[in-house]
Amino acid sequence: MLRTTLAGATAALALTVAAPALAADGAVKIGLIYTLSGPAAALGEQARNGFQLAVETMGGKLGGDTVDLVVADDEQKPDVAVNKVKELIERDKVDVVVGPIFSNILMAIEKPVVDAGKILISTNAGASSLAGKDCNPLFFVTSYQNDDIHQTAGEYAQKQGYKNVFLMAPNYQAGKDAINGFKRSYKGGVAGEVYTQLGQLDFSAELAQIAAFQPDAIFTFMPGGMGVNLVKQYRQAGLDKIPMLSAFTVDESTLPAQQDAAVDMLSATNWTPDMDAPGNKEFVAAYEAKFGAVPGTYAMQAYDAALLLDAALKETGGKVDDAKALAKAMETATFPSLRGKFKFGPNHYPIQDMFIAKAVKRPDGKYATSMVETVFTDHQDSYASECKMPAS
Repeated sequence: MLRTTLAGATAALALTVAAPALAADGAVKIGLIYTLSGPAAALGEQARNGFQLAVETMGGKLGGDTVDLVVADDEQKPDVAVNKVKELIERDKVDVVVGPIFSNILMAIEKPVVDAGKILISTNAGASSLAGKDCNPLFFVTSYQNDDIHQTAGEYAQKQGYKNVFLMAPNYQAGKDAINGFKRSYKGGVAGEVYTQLGQLDFSAELAQIAAFQPDAIFTFMPGGMGVNLVKQYRQAGLDKIPMLSAFTVDESTLPAQQDAAVDMLSATNWTPDMDAPGNKEFVAAYEAKFGAVPGTYAMQAYDAALLLDAALKETGGKVDDAKALAKAMETATFPSLRGKFKFGPNHYPIQDMFIAKAVKRPDGKYATSMVETVFTDHQDSYASECKMPAS
C-alpha cells in the first residue's frame, strides 16, 4: 500500500510507504486500486498516472480539499483485491475508492465498498450486471459498459456493409462477451468464430483459417501480449488487405510494441489522444511530458474521474462525510470531460459518443490512435433499462 499527500500548486507525486496515520485536516482521502504488477501492469499504471496528473494539475486539491491518496495493487487477483480494499476502508479510512482495470476485480470489490457506505468509481471495468439489475447509488463508472466498445465495432462493420466477418477472441468470459457485444449491432454473416487459448501467442493456425476464408473483415478482442503478437503475425502473413476491427488490441498500451505492424488498423473507442475536446490537447502534452508515453483511454478515464470528484465536491462544499449527498452531487456534476460530451445515465454509466480510430505513426515517431469517425452519438448501454436504482 502506498500513500501520497498532494498539496499546493507544486504538489509532489512521489509515492512513499503508507502508514495508517490520519490525513491532514480538511483532506479528502481517496484509495486507488489498480493492477500495478504482472503482465497487465501498464494498464493500471496509466490509470494511476492519469488520476494523479489530474490532481496535480488542480494544485493538489479536489473541490478545495487537499488530496490524500493511498495506492493499492490488486495484483489482478480478486481475493487480493478484496483484502486491499478492506484495508483502504478500515485502516486508511478512505472516503472514496477509485478503480479497478478488470471486471473480475470490480465484481469482487464492489459489494465490500458500497456495503461500507463508500463511493466506488470504476474508471475502466464496466460489468453488465452492475449496469442493470445490480446497480447501486454509490457506484459510478467513468469508462463505459463493457459491451459498448465491441458493439461500436459491430455497428461500424454493419454500416460498412460487411457480409462476412471472421470473429476471434480468447476463450474466457470477457472474450465471449466481446463477440456477443459485436453481434449486438452486426447482423451480417460470420465467416468463422474462433476462441483461442487465453494467453496464446502463436496464431498461425487461426491466420491460416482467415487466409482460407478470405472474409470481408475480421473482428478481434485480443488484449495485451496476445494483441501484440496477433497484429505482428497478421501483418507478416500478408493479411493486412483484410480490414481488422478490434477492441483493446490496438491502443496506446500495445502500440509501443506493435509499432508499424499496427499502423492503419482500426479500433473502437470512446476517445483518442488527438480528439478535439476542451483540455484534451493540454492533458496529452502534460502526460507525455511527465511520463514519457502517449496516454490511452485508461489514463483519460481516470483523469475524468478526478474532474468528476472535483466538480461534485464543489457542490457539497468539500464535505465527504455524507456519501449519499456526494453521490447525488456526482449524478448531475458538470465537468470538462476530455472526451467532450459526458453525462451519467440512470444507472450511473456514461451516456457518450463512441468512435472508430486507427493506429498512426505521428511526426514525432510515437504511435497513437487517431480519430476516424463517430459511430454512436449519445450512446447509452443496453442494460440501463434493467436498473431500478435503490433509494439512496
